[in-house]
Amino acid sequence: MPEALDKLIATLGRLPGIGRRSAERIAMAILRDPAGSGAELLGVLQNSLQQLIPCRTCGNITLRSQDPCVLCTDPRRDSRILCVVEEPLDILTMERAGVYRGRYHALMGKLSPMRGEGVRNLRVDELVSRIRKEGVAEVLLALNSDVESDATAAYLHEVLATQNVNVTRLARGLPAGSGLSYTDPITLTRALENRQTW
Repeated sequence: MPEALDKLIATLGRLPGIGRRSAERIAMAILRDPAGSGAELLGVLQNSLQQLIPCRTCGNITLRSQDPCVLCTDPRRDSRILCVVEEPLDILTMERAGVYRGRYHALMGKLSPMRGEGVRNLRVDELVSRIRKEGVAEVLLALNSDVESDATAAYLHEVLATQNVNVTRLARGLPAGSGLSYTDPITLTRALENRQTW
């Protein structure tokens, strides 16, 4: 295999959700039509890297010309509540739901000793600074439900305990449209613990 092809496959394979086999298929698709889809992809990537950056306030992806982003500058959003997420993609997910009207803060990761990601890799200092500066009353932790995210939430809860702010977390339970027979024991346990009175 040519070194350039091996490097392309390895680089694609480092992207989230893309394993070695998927990286090979993507590389072959790009190289099969270098003047078409390959050139288009290259142009889109270059354009994106030139125009898009993480918002200096919340971490959401925004245009260089709109930094801070529209979510941070929209006066209709409630600045008293700050939703903390792991990644900018989580902000998109929350916005698609259309029910949250506060502000956001992306940590840009989570505590993951296996990947060598610790507190220094997260935007925790920026979070504490925003709470003090913006007069935040509630911090909503909207982190994933895995061991690393739970450890990150526990760490944030400890840090924020000194900040005179109410710390909440998304409720957990059964996913919509799913049955009990498809539910794992941890999710079912959390659903029972977070049950509500009708």
